[in-house]
Amino acid sequence: MFLGLVTAVAASVCYGTGSVLQALGARRSARQEAASGTVTEHGGPSLSSTAKAAVTWEFILGTVLDFIGFGLGTLAARLLPLFLSQTIISANLVITAVLSVKLLGLRLRQLEWLSIGILCGALVLLAVAAGPEGGHEAARAFHWGLLIGSAVLIAGGSLVVRRLGSSGAIVAGLLSGLGFGALGIGVRVLDGVQPFDLGALLADPALYAVLVGGLGGMYLHTVALQVGSVNGATAALVVGETVVPGAVGVLWLGDSSRDGLGWLAVSGFVLAVVSAVGVAYFGEEGGALQAAAEEEKAAAGNPT
Repeated sequence: MFLGLVTAVAASVCYGTGSVLQALGARRSARQEAASGTVTEHGGPSLSSTAKAAVTWEFILGTVLDFIGFGLGTLAARLLPLFLSQTIISANLVITAVLSVKLLGLRLRQLEWLSIGILCGALVLLAVAAGPEGGHEAARAFHWGLLIGSAVLIAGGSLVVRRLGSSGAIVAGLLSGLGFGALGIGVRVLDGVQPFDLGALLADPALYAVLVGGLGGMYLHTVALQVGSVNGATAALVVGETVVPGAVGVLWLGDSSRDGLGWLAVSGFVLAVVSAVGVAYFGEEGGALQAAAEEEKAAAGNPT
């Protein structure tokens, strides 16, 4: 349990720092794209803009931290109940919020700080209530369902987000979180891990669900960072990354709370989700206001 908690916290720090660095690269790319007039018909970033964001040094460094976080999160997902490991990892929202103030110049309002504080308290409740993790076995149909569901989610979600354009940040963040949630579930049920069997691992559909969810989630998260508030997009990601894996772990994989503390686990889980939604809502609203102020300032400084 202790090793799982340490690795989950470390993964959270890596993911949170990576998100802010990726936001720096994504925003720079989006500004250049807007200046050149190359956007989609709905006002969102083009595929070329997203690709350019992925090769900025900030984004690359953030991606390296994401891969480190992925490795740590993988270990945590096999050592802790999914509702605990995914929620702790999703606390990268706190790291993202603090660093966004320092590196992106964002100003967080009292309601955002309050939501972040509630999230921290919810994590404490979950840590106290969590019991031992359940099993790592699932029916082959479950593995195939995870792969098909991940593919449909990422492909369909990408089309929806492109259709929404500049108003799709929260949706893109939520869908990216669902992709990362599929990744966490896939890691939990992977065949050929203990003991290691390369043939069984490569033959497991869950392995490809991990790849589809992870890569698709990274793409959608990049789009969300380009068009919206980093805190709002990350908070929406938290909801998607936490709710579904937590429910799957409890309903199908045998995750449970300590005896007599089920109510505390449920309370902590609900508070974590509600507070993340609060950060997403207030963060997106604040991000829009700040963006409007910056545009007005830029227009005043460059009259035509």
